Amino acid sequence: MTFAAAPARQGASARFFGQDPTHWLPQALLVLATLALCAAHQGALLTLAFPALSTAVGLWLYFKSPARYVGFVWWMWFLSPEVRRLADYFKGAFTPTSIVQVAPVAVTMISGFVLIRRYRLLGSWRGLPMLLILLGIGYAYIVGMTSVGFFAATYDLANWMYPVLIGMHIVANARDFPQYRQAIVSTFVWGMLVMGIYGIVQFFLMPPWDAMWMIGSQMNSEGDPVRFGVRVFSTMNSSGPFAFAMMGALVLVPAATQRLRWAAAAAGFASFGLCLVRSTWGGWVIALVIQLAKSSNRTRVRTILGLAVLAGLSMPLLAIGPVADRLQARLETITNLHDDHSYAERNQFYATFAETAFTNIAGMGLGATGTSTKLTQSDNQLGKYGNFDSGVMNIPFVLGWPGTLLYLSGIGWLLARAVRASFALKDDKFGAACLALACSMFAMLVFTNSFVSTGGLLLYTSMASLIAAAHWRKIQRQNARMRFAPSFVSEALRP
Repeated sequence: MTFAAAPARQGASARFFGQDPTHWLPQALLVLATLALCAAHQGALLTLAFPALSTAVGLWLYFKSPARYVGFVWWMWFLSPEVRRLADYFKGAFTPTSIVQVAPVAVTMISGFVLIRRYRLLGSWRGLPMLLILLGIGYAYIVGMTSVGFFAATYDLANWMYPVLIGMHIVANARDFPQYRQAIVSTFVWGMLVMGIYGIVQFFLMPPWDAMWMIGSQMNSEGDPVRFGVRVFSTMNSSGPFAFAMMGALVLVPAATQRLRWAAAAAGFASFGLCLVRSTWGGWVIALVIQLAKSSNRTRVRTILGLAVLAGLSMPLLAIGPVADRLQARLETITNLHDDHSYAERNQFYATFAETAFTNIAGMGLGATGTSTKLTQSDNQLGKYGNFDSGVMNIPFVLGWPGTLLYLSGIGWLLARAVRASFALKDDKFGAACLALACSMFAMLVFTNSFVSTGGLLLYTSMASLIAAAHWRKIQRQNARMRFAPSFVSEALRP
């Protein structure tokens, strides 16, 4: 069974503009205001205006068009880092911390209204797993406030919370699932087109605002701030989150109907290769295998043919000149792990830190790892555990045994329900893509904490979409029985 959110071949412009301008006009005004301030070289004003305007648009969409709100959330994560760099460039100075960074977090946390508006969901069968997850995060937040301080713990709280809240928002609105499906797929296809093309431009030209940001932030892991020397991060903060976004978009391509999907996939695939993030390359392969296994023979053949088209479109770019040299050097590290510096460091990290991570019963609490450690340092640099390349050890180290038990119980329950729901959605391309993404996110815990930030958004969006799809299908069956049943039976079956 497949889910059609709109007439099958409706034009992209008609789907976007629709009949009600209040659903797209606020977003258009935000884009125009951002471009106007950039053109006027008003970087300081843009720094202040962008978070405020973005939050206002997010609130409007959350109440007026909840499905489009989810798409807007993803666009904020896709583009806000680039707005921050443009604001700094037109101010003429790099700023270590910018309130533009608050914009995507603030917009995503608007989904927290679901805890007030649909609080009964947490006590239902659909919501109990999320209640366990929230309790685990709440425990770690209390510990974090006492160990690292209020600000670091609160900043990290948002990173752990907003993926869960977005998932709960989708599940709570399962009756409108086809609209959410359309919004998610459309956002990723257009996002892949925009970010993929910009990533290629970044590699070959290196815009000055991106170079200024790389120099100022001392992002040595992203390569050199020169053409042909950068690990592509496109419009996002770094190559890691960008790779997650491109991987998600590539997995969702088979579920898309837009005519430009393969052109977008070609640009996205090229930039995905140029980001040189091996863990997400592996995650994409895992997702692709799951998609093929889950699909029917007809869909499997079409997917393989699509991959052949994608390879044909991308190879002319990836197989020549400096692009081929960078990719070949990176691919050689996969087959020659003995000379791989990052592989050796990760092995050493696992060997020396495993005991600390798994024997800390209380946990260090939220704010102890990642970018939130900057808030505990006077020089705004990452703290002792700022670079933490293992989700397997990050979770018990931060959440402790009580938090880990609650969190993993909840997310394991969610995944089990999502897997069961996927088997009820026979030959549904979107369902297969969501299942593949969810499983690949779990597999990537070895390399990074894929339960938070961009990886977490992908994970919870995928699991919640499967659960919402199954619930929507149940509602459709009930409605079908009511239409053909006598009136007194219809009243008894009414949900």
